[in-house]
Amino acid sequence: MGMNFDGLFSSFSNIKVAVVGDVMLDTYWWGKVDRISPEAPVPVVAVAEKEYRIGGAGNVALNVQSLGAKVSMISVVGNDDDGKTLSKLLQDKSIDTRYLVQSDTRITTNKIRIISRNQHMMRLDAEHTNDLDVKEEAALLSAFENYINAEAPQVVILEDYNKGVLTENIITRVIALCREKHIISTVDPKRKNFFAYKGVDIFKPNLKEVREGLNIITEDLDTAALKNIHRLLAEQLQHRISFITLSEKGVFFQEGNTASLIPTHIRNIADVSGAGDTVIAVASLVYAATKDNTLMAEMANIAGGLVCEEVGTVAIDKEKLLAECKLLLK
Repeated sequence: MGMNFDGLFSSFSNIKVAVVGDVMLDTYWWGKVDRISPEAPVPVVAVAEKEYRIGGAGNVALNVQSLGAKVSMISVVGNDDDGKTLSKLLQDKSIDTRYLVQSDTRITTNKIRIISRNQHMMRLDAEHTNDLDVKEEAALLSAFENYINAEAPQVVILEDYNKGVLTENIITRVIALCREKHIISTVDPKRKNFFAYKGVDIFKPNLKEVREGLNIITEDLDTAALKNIHRLLAEQLQHRISFITLSEKGVFFQEGNTASLIPTHIRNIADVSGAGDTVIAVASLVYAATKDNTLMAEMANIAGGLVCEEVGTVAIDKEKLLAECKLLLK
């Protein structure tokens, strides 16, 4: 390709990004099981260690920050201890939390995983998944508008986990403001509001989400079938680029008449969790920096594979990605 990857990666520090969506706290309780409870036939886990991590849309922000860009998290958290813990974790990673909205009626989403001998014993989800109420919507939109006016970002990432932050009204207003201000908008959608993201620049579902959204059962993954999927999506969304992740088959993108199916690179897959967060973060940054849809897809494809080699949800390693891009995209 003759691409100056050192220059590209250095340019990320000049890009401002907002991540809007469902931010979460991931909690891990590590312990030991030596007996069964006398009260019920369940194992007793003696908790020895607790760990807190940034989850949900926060993991997208963490990936953006790991690549050197300036990132702000725009979301709603509860006025609770979990919200304070999550805010501090974000701040410790140099993620801007000034535009987080605190709610007195919602709790901070917290997914608690109980682990013993490297096995999940149980997961507890503390969350509200109903849509934001009118007051919370207004507060979030105000925070977003204040951010746009103060920071003038190059790209806004909408990260939907179906937890109620990205309501139809929020989605419509955010995309409209991005178009008005000539800001690139990208989205990692979920089923509930799949077709609410009209007019977005980059629409990045995975294949399962596409099949559910379009209600299709085709097993074909050739370029012709994927081009047809893009056509069906474009009829409803009028978006610019379809960018579909295909798991072990790689990624597909189409913008106008330009389309390509890019196969995955062979990896030792350890854990696929969080790969989608990495892909949308890398794709958004690369496209904001270059407007090159092929390079965007190639680099995001590599990044998604790299994080799958790690156990657990991890952010992309900038130096590893740089080295892989130089090696694979000559």
